[in-house]
Amino acid sequence: MTQYPQENGIQIIHPELDLGHIRHALFDFDGTISLIREGWQEVMEAMMVELLMAAPEHETESDIKSIVREFITELTGKQTIYQMIQLSEEIAMRGGQPADPLVYKQIYHAQLLERIQHRLDGLESGQLHPDEMLVPGSLEILNRLKEKKITCYLASGTDETYVVNEANLLGVTPYFKAVYGALDDYKNFSKRMVIQRIIQENDLKGVELVAFGDGYVEIEDIKGVGGIAVGVATNEDTRTGVNEWKRTRLIRAGADIIIPDFRPHNALLRFLFVEE
Repeated sequence: MTQYPQENGIQIIHPELDLGHIRHALFDFDGTISLIREGWQEVMEAMMVELLMAAPEHETESDIKSIVREFITELTGKQTIYQMIQLSEEIAMRGGQPADPLVYKQIYHAQLLERIQHRLDGLESGQLHPDEMLVPGSLEILNRLKEKKITCYLASGTDETYVVNEANLLGVTPYFKAVYGALDDYKNFSKRMVIQRIIQENDLKGVELVAFGDGYVEIEDIKGVGGIAVGVATNEDTRTGVNEWKRTRLIRAGADIIIPDFRPHNALLRFLFVEE
C-alpha cells in the first residue's frame, strides 16, 4: 500500500493541489457531520443479505455479504433509493421476484429507525448533547469557515425531511446557506446537480469549491469539476482515529486529503488556504 505523508492527523494524497482560492464549501451529512445514523450500513447490509438469501439462485451467505457490502459502499452518498434499485436488480438476477425499490426503502428506514430512535429522542429531550452525535471538530471548522466568509452548503443522499430535522437537532443548520437532501422525484436531485448549481450560480472555477465527505459520490463528483476533495475517514463507532476501510475507498475515489475528523481543523485550513 502506498504510504502518504501524515502530519497532525492529515494525510496529503495529492500535494500538487492548486490551493488558496476556496470561496465555497460543500459538506456531506451522515458520517461527515452527523453520527445520528451511525451503523446504517450494518442495518442495510443485514436487510439486503436476508432478502438475497431468499432468492432461488443465491450464492453462499459469505459471497452475498461481500457483494452487498461492495455495492452499498460504491453507492454511498447517492440517494438511498439507488441502493434499493440495485437490490431489486440483484434479486432478479438470482431468480427472485423483487418488490418495488420504494418498498425496500421503507423497510430499511423502519429498521434503521429502530436503531437510532433513542438518539433522536435524546437530542429532542436534551438528555443527549449534540456534541455526542457530531463528528468531532464539526462545529469548530464550521465556525472557522464562517469567520473566513466561506459560503457552506449541506447535501445528503438521505431524504431531505430527515436531513433538515437532524441538522436542526444538531444545531448546524445556521452554518449552511442551503440544505439539500433526497427527493421523492429522485431523478431531480443528486450531489452532482448540487455541485453544478453552486458553480454556475456563483461563477466558480473548480478550485474555488471544496467538498468534505466520507463517501465515493461527493469525492468523485467534486473531482469531476476540478474541485478539492477532503475525505473524512472517521471511525464512527469510537469517534477517534481513522477507519481504514473508509480511507482506502476515499483514496480510490480520488480524495486529495484524508482526515480522521475535524479535530485538526486549524492545520487543515492553514493548508487549504495557504496560510503561514
